[in-house]
Amino acid sequence: MENKRLLNLEGGRNFRELGGYPTQDGRVIKTHKVIRSATLGQLTDKDLQYLSDYGIRYDIDFRSIDEQQAVADRVPPKAKYVFDPVFSVDLTQSSKFDEQEKASQPQHNIEGLNDIPQDGHDNMCNTYRELIHSDSAKKAYRIFFDYLLANEKDQQAVLFHCTAGKDRTGMGAVFLMTALGVDQKTIVNDYLLTNTVLEDYINEQLQPFNNDPELYQSVKSLMQVSHDYLSAADEEVKKESGNWLNYVQNEIKVTPQEIADLKKIYLQ
Repeated sequence: MENKRLLNLEGGRNFRELGGYPTQDGRVIKTHKVIRSATLGQLTDKDLQYLSDYGIRYDIDFRSIDEQQAVADRVPPKAKYVFDPVFSVDLTQSSKFDEQEKASQPQHNIEGLNDIPQDGHDNMCNTYRELIHSDSAKKAYRIFFDYLLANEKDQQAVLFHCTAGKDRTGMGAVFLMTALGVDQKTIVNDYLLTNTVLEDYINEQLQPFNNDPELYQSVKSLMQVSHDYLSAADEEVKKESGNWLNYVQNEIKVTPQEIADLKKIYLQ
């Protein structure tokens, strides 16, 4: 599918520019400053050059050690690779649908996916609650903000990703856009854009499950994003901190001065 935010890559899915989103004070996020994406494991040499020319100087990898070892990032030239796991294991289940990682697994695990949760929707809601409460997640997102703050030069960009670029990456985008003062509706729309961008890919991945409606729906829930998942996170944020900006400041430990600095770096 065509979308003006999508980067034109041969081997990359869900690589999206966050530039251009407006803030509530009338500014906009700069382009060529921050990119969200899925795995970098399938990038071609042409893609790597494209990303280098685009300005990518930091590659922040939110995946677990198992995901990282199974499918290593192809890091763009000039970019610093940062291993920054949100969870110690892939609670999102996204790695089960990564092409290279599936290829390294036993055949029965590809077709039957015996360890897929029977209720993907509930699994994802629980994962989002864990994203809010987990100390490892808070630590990882604090490191993410450290590199966002280091990305001061014009025309150089941070790229942050997980396996599918939807959950751990989606929350990273929510936290950043919250800090920059983007309104909640715009933040939610960017989060949900994954479903549109990946629609063809998701439908293709779901074909083996057409004869099992229950498993089909479970897998679909695992592969998509949902208002419900973000609502589950929102409930926990409100319990813990009152609102998202308070959470970024009190739990991820991004100070008011650092938020001011982020706005100088990323807004125009």
